[in-house]
Amino acid sequence: MGLQQTLDQMKQDFVASAEPEVLAVMRKATDDLLQSGILDSTLKPGDKIPEFTLEDADGKVFYSRNFLTTGPLLITFYRGIW
Repeated sequence: MGLQQTLDQMKQDFVASAEPEVLAVMRKATDDLLQSGILDSTLKPGDKIPEFTLEDADGKVFYSRNFLTTGPLLITFYRGIW
C-alpha cells in the first residue's frame, strides 16, 4: 500500500470512530485554514525549496545544501514534548 492510500485509510478509520463534536471542530479548523489563503504561499509537490539551516533535538546544526548533494532530502517535523 502506498503512502497516500495509507493516509486515506487512517483518515477513514479516524472519521468512523471519532465523536461528531470532534469531527465538527476539526472540519471547521480545516475550512478556516483553507479560507485563510495559506495554501497560496506553501510549497507544492515538485517545488524546489530554498537552502536552509535547522537544528536537531540535540542542537546539532544541519545545512540542507550538504544533504542535497547526495540526493533527495526528506524533512519531517515532530511536536516533541510541549
